[in-house]
This record gives sequence, structure tokens and C-alpha cells, in this order.
Amino acid sequence: MAETETTEDGGEDTPKKSSKMPLIIGLVLAIAGGGGGFYAASSGMILGGDAHAEEDAHDEEEMHSEAMPNVAFVAVDPLLISLSGRSENQHLRFRAQLEVPLKHQADVEMLLPRVVDVLNSYLRALETADLTDPSALVRLRAQMLRRVQIVTGEGRVNDLLIMEFVVN
Repeated sequence: MAETETTEDGGEDTPKKSSKMPLIIGLVLAIAGGGGGFYAASSGMILGGDAHAEEDAHDEEEMHSEAMPNVAFVAVDPLLISLSGRSENQHLRFRAQLEVPLKHQADVEMLLPRVVDVLNSYLRALETADLTDPSALVRLRAQMLRRVQIVTGEGRVNDLLIMEFVVN
């Protein structure tokens, strides 16, 4: 059978517990190494950080020296929409402009009656309750822009700028 050692006071000897010091030292060194590696990479000491800094400075100079983007703004005819949902007559006055690349300005102006029709149809389907949410204008603008982009074709309209959006 297994022999047990007895101590001087007659009790059995318990096995010695291993020290946790190597684990703690390893953890501290791993954290320090990770932090040092992060600092070295982000400051440019390794992995060519200086080249990235030079490229960023060059890009900034180009942004400031570039001319205005080649865009045109096409005005959409003002719309007066009667809103449904309440017994009282409420109206929405809407006016917008489309931001288009200069090369597509003539195409978008030619399709403007279709754009007005799509916007008119969408806005007439709205109820007054749809406009009470504080984030409604952002959602409506995104919906209208998507519809306009479908009508005019991909890449012809960059943005829809709302100039007037008043509910009476």
C-alpha cells in the first residue's frame, strides 16, 4: 500500500502547492509585450508608419488644393401635398434639389417629370402620423432618394437635398 510520511507531530504530510508566481510573471510580460508592440506599430517604429504619415499629409494637401466637385443641382418643382389621416385638412409643402454629376445633368433634367411623379406618389401615401417622429425626415429623405435613383438610373443622382418641408 501507499506509505504516508508522518511529521514529528504525528500528522500526515500534505503535498506542497506549486507556486503561481511563474503564471503571474508570464501574464505581466505578455501584457507589457502587447502594449509595447501596439505602441511600436502605431508610432511608426515598425511596419513603415512614417510612409503612412507622409501619404496622409499628401492626401490632405490634395484635398485642400482640389477644385470643387463637378456636380450640378437640379431643382425639383415645388409640391403641395394634402395629407390623409385626420379630419382636418393638412398640407405638406415640399421643395427639393437633386445633386447630380455634371455629365448627367441633361439626362436628369429630361427625366424630371418622372421624378416629380415618383415623389408626389410617395408623399401622397404618407399620413400625418408618419411625420411626427423626430427621425422621420431622415427616413423619408432616404426613401425618396432611393426612388429617384431608380427612376433616373444608377449613378445619376448623388443626393436629394430637401429645401422646404413644412406641414400646415
